[in-house]
Amino acid sequence: MDDLFCFHPSFAQSESQPSAQPAIDSSELIKAKISSHPRFSVLVSNYIDCRKVGAPRAVALLLEEIRQGRISEEGCSEVGVDPELDDFMESYCNLLHRFQEELSKPFKEAASFLSSTEMLLSDLCSMSASVSQSTSTSETAISAEVKGSTEEVEQSSPEPDMTKTHEIARQMDNKDLKEMLLSKYSASLGSFNKEFLKKRKNVKLPKDARAVMMAWWKTHYRWPYPTDEEKAKLAEITRLDIKQINNWFVNQRKRHWKPSEDMRSALLDGVTGGHGAILHWDT
Repeated sequence: MDDLFCFHPSFAQSESQPSAQPAIDSSELIKAKISSHPRFSVLVSNYIDCRKVGAPRAVALLLEEIRQGRISEEGCSEVGVDPELDDFMESYCNLLHRFQEELSKPFKEAASFLSSTEMLLSDLCSMSASVSQSTSTSETAISAEVKGSTEEVEQSSPEPDMTKTHEIARQMDNKDLKEMLLSKYSASLGSFNKEFLKKRKNVKLPKDARAVMMAWWKTHYRWPYPTDEEKAKLAEITRLDIKQINNWFVNQRKRHWKPSEDMRSALLDGVTGGHGAILHWDT
């Protein structure tokens, strides 16, 4: 407990004493003042709380016994007699209390984590037990139902069910009829399928997509051959694939575009175009 008596300002005066004996007497006097102060029991209690944090159980019990013995020793002085000592006791009590709270935080967090983990494990165990119980109950119910059905079958008439027999015969007749129709009209169905696919291929492109490509066509009418980058950009805007873009431009050039005589002569002479490739036109 000697570390509780080394913070009082009066020690600064004791260091200036010329001899050792007066300094010892002054130190004992300060200890006596501190131990007789009304806040001394609170100071000791806070100090013991700090020492109990993380201590083994036997040590914690011993510290608690010391606390009870110190608390029973009432201070004989009154607050206000030494204002400087009063401030020291109040500040040091608060400091020890805050220090005890900081020391306890990790232990409280660990205890909370262990408690939550224990609850989760308990819930999992109870859930597993309930699932096992429900599975056992379901199996028992199914066994009882199967047993009851078996008994009903055994007690029923041994005569065959004519309604079920007629239903099976009707299904077999329908299957034979279906096979006969397929073998007779399969060729016609194949031609219908081809015609349907042909009509699907001839479906016009969306109006918005055609408008975008037509705008590009009008801007590049002198040379309506989009590059790969331009085709990719058009496909992204129109949501068409590259093959549809190519087919539209091929058909558009065949129907609505004819190179000028100068351009035709340049193409026939093998003059290269602006993109570094041999110029060509659709045939």
